[in-house]
Amino acid sequence: MTERTQAAVRDVLDGKRVGLRAITPFIGPAVIASIAYVDPGNFATNIQAGSKYGYQLLWVVVLANAVAMLFQSLSAKLGIVTGRSLAELCRDHFSTRTIWVMWAISEVAAMATDLAEFIGGAIGLSLLFQIPLLIGMVITGIVTYLLLSMESRGFRPLELCIGALVSIIGLCYLAEMFIAPVDWSSVLFHTVVPQLDGGATAIAVGIVGATVMPHAIYLHSGLTQNRTVSLDDGDRRSLLRYSNREVVVALAMAGLVNMGMVIMASSTFHAGHSDIAEIETAYRTLTPLLGAAAATLFLVSLIASGISSSVVGTMAGQLIMQGFVGFRIPVWFRRLLTMLPAFVIVALGVNVTDALVASQVVLSFALPIPMIALVIFSRRSDIMGRFASGPKLAALATLATVAIVALNTILLLQVFGISLPFLPQSG
Repeated sequence: MTERTQAAVRDVLDGKRVGLRAITPFIGPAVIASIAYVDPGNFATNIQAGSKYGYQLLWVVVLANAVAMLFQSLSAKLGIVTGRSLAELCRDHFSTRTIWVMWAISEVAAMATDLAEFIGGAIGLSLLFQIPLLIGMVITGIVTYLLLSMESRGFRPLELCIGALVSIIGLCYLAEMFIAPVDWSSVLFHTVVPQLDGGATAIAVGIVGATVMPHAIYLHSGLTQNRTVSLDDGDRRSLLRYSNREVVVALAMAGLVNMGMVIMASSTFHAGHSDIAEIETAYRTLTPLLGAAAATLFLVSLIASGISSSVVGTMAGQLIMQGFVGFRIPVWFRRLLTMLPAFVIVALGVNVTDALVASQVVLSFALPIPMIALVIFSRRSDIMGRFASGPKLAALATLATVAIVALNTILLLQVFGISLPFLPQSG
């Protein structure tokens, strides 16, 4: 952080800066982490949910967002209180063999995450400018690298760019709400009233099970660990208060964007195009239904999502490597490594949708690792001191972890074609 920002944070902690001016120095970590919840993978899932089941699953989006708030706040708290990232704490407290296994799985998960994000942004560029997908991928790679290079100037420039891209996504979907014929009474009803009909259970599992992202849990603790130097528990308590507020606001905005995706898909596709499940199909169907403006806004938001989430995914990969094994590689080399699988898949002619599904399978395997580690560390008083999670919070986090892991297990079984008698099949 710049000296100016550090001085502003110190003024807030000392009570010299109040009101809105006291909030701005702390904005950043949760905004960056929130990108994980509006990445291209969310586009595909939410479009399928809205087109096939209308507004029915909006309450699931709200529930999934609440779970995300819980884990991102715990991750931020870990970094603030201990001054260590989640990956570093794993290195400090687990065996060498365990660390290497965790790191390997986390690296594969980071590449799988970037696969969906990178291809999503490239698809948006390809459709918007009518260029080959490979060219769109090259452009996405160059833009993400240029954004990542801003990190050398400190936290703020990159945070502002990411915040701007998040704002673009939100504004695009706000505009979509004025174009699409939304039934607002149904939106309100299904937001607060849980309801599942038949095969909707399967996609509901997909929404919740794919919500918490491994790289976002690792990253948030790293973004807060050295953001400012807290001198005592009073400072830490103040930092946690501002951090929790930012988490609620940033993830609430991400949740509203996800709701906007479902609402747009429901109001536009559900009545006559309920079989739409892919991004490209959604775009091509939007033009005759709502006009070129709506279709263009959809692609602009997809491009902003793909680029920003790809940047954040690369940042998370750097932090994970540094935390687990104690070294970094040049950002251009990591960017190249995470892009390579996407280029290979497209060059070989592999179906992009199938590749995205495969990436979600990899994430489902990797997700329990950071979640379980976070729950363990956040409740240990020898690590967190007086800020250790109390019995109620620890129980809630444990329950949420078990639920998310169970849902991801169900997702895996579905992908491999294993039917479950208690879970109605979609379609």
